[in-house]
Amino acid sequence: MTSPPRWRRFDEWDARPLRHDQFAAEDPEAGFSTFHSPWDPAPSARVENGRVVEIDGKPEADFDILDAFIAAHHLDQDAIGEAMAMDSAQIARMLVDINVPRQKLERLARGMTPAKLVSVVAEMSSLELTFAYSKMRQRQTPGNQAHVTNAKDDPLQLAADSAVAVALGFDEIETTMRVASNSWANAMACAVGAAVGRGGVLFQCSIEEAEELRIGMAGFTSYAETVSVYGTEAAFVDGDDTPWSKAFLTAAYASRGIKARCTSGASAELLMGFHERRSVLYLEARCLCLQRAMGVQGTQNGGIDGAPLTVSMAGGMRELMAENLIAVWLGLECASGNDTRVSESEIRIGAKITPFLMAGSDLLCSGFGSIRKYDNSFNPSLFNGEDIEDFLALQRDFEADGGLTPVEEGDMRELRMRAVHAIAAVFEELKLAGVPESWMLSVAAASGSLETETFSTREITRISEAIRDRGLTAVDVVRALQRRGFVREAENLLLMLRQRISGDYLQTSAILREGRVISALNDPNDYRGPGSGYRMPDARWEAVRGVRDLQTREKVLERERRIDPTAAPWLTAMGDARKGSDPREVVIGLSPAFGNELTQTTAGHDLIDVVLALTDGVREGGGVPRLIRIRHTADTSFLGLTAARLSGSGYAIGIQAKGTAVIHRADRLPHMNIELFSNAPVTTLEHYRAMGRNAALYANGDTPEPILVPVDGQALSARYHVRVAMLYAIETGLVAPDAPPLDLAMSIGQGGPSE
Repeated sequence: MTSPPRWRRFDEWDARPLRHDQFAAEDPEAGFSTFHSPWDPAPSARVENGRVVEIDGKPEADFDILDAFIAAHHLDQDAIGEAMAMDSAQIARMLVDINVPRQKLERLARGMTPAKLVSVVAEMSSLELTFAYSKMRQRQTPGNQAHVTNAKDDPLQLAADSAVAVALGFDEIETTMRVASNSWANAMACAVGAAVGRGGVLFQCSIEEAEELRIGMAGFTSYAETVSVYGTEAAFVDGDDTPWSKAFLTAAYASRGIKARCTSGASAELLMGFHERRSVLYLEARCLCLQRAMGVQGTQNGGIDGAPLTVSMAGGMRELMAENLIAVWLGLECASGNDTRVSESEIRIGAKITPFLMAGSDLLCSGFGSIRKYDNSFNPSLFNGEDIEDFLALQRDFEADGGLTPVEEGDMRELRMRAVHAIAAVFEELKLAGVPESWMLSVAAASGSLETETFSTREITRISEAIRDRGLTAVDVVRALQRRGFVREAENLLLMLRQRISGDYLQTSAILREGRVISALNDPNDYRGPGSGYRMPDARWEAVRGVRDLQTREKVLERERRIDPTAAPWLTAMGDARKGSDPREVVIGLSPAFGNELTQTTAGHDLIDVVLALTDGVREGGGVPRLIRIRHTADTSFLGLTAARLSGSGYAIGIQAKGTAVIHRADRLPHMNIELFSNAPVTTLEHYRAMGRNAALYANGDTPEPILVPVDGQALSARYHVRVAMLYAIETGLVAPDAPPLDLAMSIGQGGPSE
């Protein structure tokens, strides 16, 4: 017996981007479990004599460094008894109950151990996690953060791309570099570029922690979020760290006016080989309790580098949402991940961001790649420069504020050129380097570093080391900008230095908008159900919905405008149409706007050419074409049926101006046509010619092969229906219910009617 052939659909599936993704089987012993592992402890806590002596089944004598830190600095003894005694499902229901205040739930969270927190969020579906996140997140107004890097560490491009990112609305921008020695040049370039976009944007240069602190103390950066925290003692020790050393480092940042967040996320321990057979959510819950205990402003979590590994597991995306919820429930500012491209599937990418877009977040992405994927030195983000307009469309689709704003193309050109000029001026003023005009033009126009003419990597390293060795600071840059006429940019950079002194943006969830700090203190999330919480102000919504190339009736009509409006009409009415008597006759019924208000099909064919193709086709089939104008309807079926009832053969073609056409017969029901061209955007003149030929053959009693217009799966509705709706409205606007059809004569040029 012959074996069944392989269904070729699998070949097609094999070719799709999804097949590059790997999916892991559940294996708790190897660390592959999301919410539950047999080795996860059961929730418990015990206090004796004012001292926490048991956490999640482990007595104090067996505490590791994480347990000891959590016991001493996270667990609120005033809340432990109540919180740990409550039923986890009951607490989960409270998280989605709009009548339970956020503050009450935060107090309970301070009395919960990691295992207890996990037991609560494990009760919740993805929908419930999303809803709870919208309720529990700290700041009311959503924000976003961008990566600004490039493959050459080119400071000119960094400045230009920073200006673009800031103009798009990112509240924070973050850079890193391919060559560690280039960190100072990167920092200076991004600081200058951000100042071109607007004032008040926070900036981080991600590098080794001590070097990052030095760059921050020089005034170039204003926040740090690379203080990594892990969920097992072995992982901590592997990095030569402890919770106490991390707490000291975050305090050092804060003491210099630098905002600080920790970084953690599911599967980090699994990647490092120190997972202790625990579920990834339990380990992340330990991380988050540590961070609250450290007193840090917030966290960057939601998988981060481990996100692709987490989503390889069943329920992985739900897990990432759950850990974000624990973060905000603990009162932490949350940059909710979405900074690692977790899939090659565009569908999975869009699905991952959607819950966060709808719920809002302090920072939806802790690294939206504002640059091309190949230029992203952190590795590709969930969304990258190629995808920015897709993200803008999603904001518009859901009427959800993802923190970004469309920017006009002309404004982008001006910003990029000014940013490049600004950093070049600073380099010259500080005697770091000269920049040829050709390089500036090259970078301003380039989409990515593969297209730029600029510094060599060795030259960038020389500049960077000079900045460091000469002890240049942001104040030197402010002076240089001022001296070279970049006054606004100097003031914007100085604004951030002043903020470093006031320290207002050290508040939880703080960002700067229009020079003013907004945070969880003065803009607290007060979501309590419909009519409460964040709603885009009218001006903001107006900006968000203004994406590029909006279609308007005016634009559509302009496209339909005749080249010479004074030219004589090419279709002339010859009086009321009567029923024909010629058995070879094929009537072509034109819609009300055909050839007068509207001039081309949605495929772009001039309607004169379409009529010529139809009439030539009728003649090729042995028929006699006759044109009429139908005025009482614009519906394709009734155009065809009306024309057929006036045709000597009983066969006719009905056609709308946008190109939809039908062959009809006088004795058929209105929507029971013979052939239909419904996809006008892909209908060619040859198709119309063949339609005319077939109509004539039907009239002659033949049974020709029906004409099939091939489609290749394009989303024709998405591509054309906005225009189609406007065109059809013009057609129906000309409908006169009682008007009889008119015979038409066609003339081409100024010679008068030709038939």
